[in-house]
Amino acid sequence: MAEQFLNFIDGEWIAGSGSNPIADINPADTREVIGHATDSLEADVDAAVQAAHGAFASWRSTPAPVRGQIVAAAGRLFLERVDQIAEVLTREEGKILAEAKGEVRKGSNLVEFLAGESRRLNGETIPSEMSKTFAYTLRVPLGVVGLITPWNFPMAIPAWKIAPALVCGNTVVLKGAEQTPWVSQLVVQAFVDAGVPKGVLNLIQGRGETAGAALVEHPLVEAISFTGSTEIGHHIYARGAALGKPVQCELGGKNPIIVLADGDVDMAVAATAKGAFGSTGQRCTATSRAIVDARVHDQFVDALVREAGLVVPGNGLNPATTMGPSVDQDQFDKVHEYLAIGPGEGVETRAGGGRATQGDLEFGLFTQPTVWTGVDRSMRIAREEIFGPVLSVLSVDGIEEALSVANDVEYGLTSSIYTRDVNKVFEYIDHIETGMLHVNSPTIGGEAQLPFGGMKRTGVGPREQGPTAIEFFTEWKTVYIDYTGSMRGGNLY
Repeated sequence: MAEQFLNFIDGEWIAGSGSNPIADINPADTREVIGHATDSLEADVDAAVQAAHGAFASWRSTPAPVRGQIVAAAGRLFLERVDQIAEVLTREEGKILAEAKGEVRKGSNLVEFLAGESRRLNGETIPSEMSKTFAYTLRVPLGVVGLITPWNFPMAIPAWKIAPALVCGNTVVLKGAEQTPWVSQLVVQAFVDAGVPKGVLNLIQGRGETAGAALVEHPLVEAISFTGSTEIGHHIYARGAALGKPVQCELGGKNPIIVLADGDVDMAVAATAKGAFGSTGQRCTATSRAIVDARVHDQFVDALVREAGLVVPGNGLNPATTMGPSVDQDQFDKVHEYLAIGPGEGVETRAGGGRATQGDLEFGLFTQPTVWTGVDRSMRIAREEIFGPVLSVLSVDGIEEALSVANDVEYGLTSSIYTRDVNKVFEYIDHIETGMLHVNSPTIGGEAQLPFGGMKRTGVGPREQGPTAIEFFTEWKTVYIDYTGSMRGGNLY
């Protein structure tokens, strides 16, 4: 029997008021309809926001360490439920089971760290220029915050947004991705089972153009944190500016891996394959461009083509599978539009370039791991985010040209360099225009205690994760206490 995925509003699982439920389809076998997500309209969003607004006063007055204990308990529940959540994640999103389990564990790790921020919501005491004046700052929550999250990490990203929002004393309305409603439901259920009170955390299922837009526009929503496409993110950012509410966005990427002539080519090839083809290239940190010194270009490409040939597309629940499908038909079609654009721009297809259809793959949304050479920095396929298992290889002459090519895009999320020369390492660190940098390791990955985010059109607002995670979800109060006991002649402020 197909599952039904509901909204969670004011402590109750309820259906939305819309009449057009969203089919939840297994991308590895599109004949399977997993279930249907309820269709939410503006009235449903309003009910969720009103519930969060009503719960705010009590939640913000709950001591921060107590809030942190509840969030930490959710992190432990994620670990206890890793097998259940990971299997659902693989069925809905498509990534292989090992990657899905890794995501759940990573989400738990992030929640564990962020729960600890409840004991580090520090202000500062600052010397005043006036005698007998005590001056200090403190952090306070914003109120109701709207979280809009994507399908590619449907467990980890909601978790790493919900955790700091709750720790800081905000109440939350989560708009989960329409492609992964079951995972959204499981994430929220873990927080509820951990003890999050009624109304503090609410979930809206549904479409971005209706439910998501209503959440952005709602006057009681004080801030929006969004992860997703650059186009939608910048639209939300513009609406936030017009409405006078802060917006945090983590958006697209066109992440480069630089391979210099003195680098370990075998290690670079392994890292590139992992970054480009892992999770079907459906990571904001995925490796999209390999910028390779001409002296090792052919060696690199030949080895990478061999690696691409070892990838096994298939259903992620099959232990033999090493790469799953695109998440849905729209994403599959977008990837294959670029697979047509590349040859039209004159690239040479060294591996892949089409749909994977052997055996049962014909019923899924599978793409062959693709490697293009003869790529010029001006080509669309070298500049635009594809979000699939597609890699462009660009040949350069040394580190200066490599950095020029790497920076010649509108994005700036993550990057990597392979070299044994410490001077070139620091030249790369000084000049690369990305928010996260890797040396002799893949473009993917991050740790809970370190900030996550990008530069240029990739990032808007404070970084997520790490100690910076609380920046977006709090605002500052500055306090002056005059203890002279008499009227001053004047104030410096």
